[in-house]
Amino acid sequence: MRILVTGGAGFIGSHLIDSLMAQGHEILCLDNFYTGEKGNIDQWLDHHNFELIRHDITEPIRLEVDQIYHLACPASPVHYQFNPVKTIKTNVMGTLNMLGLAKRVKARFLLASTSEVYGDPTVHPQTEEYRGNVNCIGPRSCYDEGKRVAETLAFDYYREHKIDIRVARIFNTYGPRMLERDGRVVSNFVAQAIRGIPLTVYGDGTQTRSFCYVSDLVAGLIALMEGDYIGPVNLGNPGEYTILELAKTVQEMVNPDAQLVYKPLPEDDPLQRQPDITKAKEYLNWEPSIPLQEGLKLTIDDFKQRIRAEGK
Repeated sequence: MRILVTGGAGFIGSHLIDSLMAQGHEILCLDNFYTGEKGNIDQWLDHHNFELIRHDITEPIRLEVDQIYHLACPASPVHYQFNPVKTIKTNVMGTLNMLGLAKRVKARFLLASTSEVYGDPTVHPQTEEYRGNVNCIGPRSCYDEGKRVAETLAFDYYREHKIDIRVARIFNTYGPRMLERDGRVVSNFVAQAIRGIPLTVYGDGTQTRSFCYVSDLVAGLIALMEGDYIGPVNLGNPGEYTILELAKTVQEMVNPDAQLVYKPLPEDDPLQRQPDITKAKEYLNWEPSIPLQEGLKLTIDDFKQRIRAEGK
């Protein structure tokens, strides 16, 4: 099968490509390298089933493909708030262009949406029926509202043009290849602990998140694409941890002497985030299997290797 992965040089996209290549598919990786890293896909550059296309999805492109995994968009607050207009253009114009491509070539289209569509939730854990609590003019809205519009577009194309869509709402994901300075809590804590820098806890650390290891998430995305359920469907690990619990876990695993420092909570930062994955279990026969300690060890090993390589 000929498969397009937008954002394929990114953290999740590159792991998805690894799995799809292992299955023997022909892969087109499309990325503008705004946050993607060429090193993430180095192992495939000379493979006869792999093609790298440097392109910004806010501009149309003509390709022949059977499936489209649409992951392209900065996903961490540091990156999506750096150029918010670009972020919302990627979510709206980029998704329109990819849906237009799917319509032309009759490809199945999977949208990588996000738990951010739930905003700072008043329902816990979050089910797919919950409509969210998003500040539409806040500093995170370029991403939150952008993904909400992307979902709207996907379902409008489904209803009006009969496009074969799938919509995944991705919760916090971590693992090797995360960018060190992307502002996400796992990469922050791991890199700070390795470098001997105090671990930065925003707020009082009682806010919660649920952390899904990247290989589990990739398996969920593929199950959604290959199944009959359209979604939206939550993909994440329902295990819930406070930020302080995560900080202390990383501290113990990497550097027990590392200090914790507390800073004010960023505006609109959600106080709770936990997926209800009932639909994923029922329709995709999917649930995550990698425990946090195991996934963190693999992530820490990857960060140590990359940080060590920097010092050479």
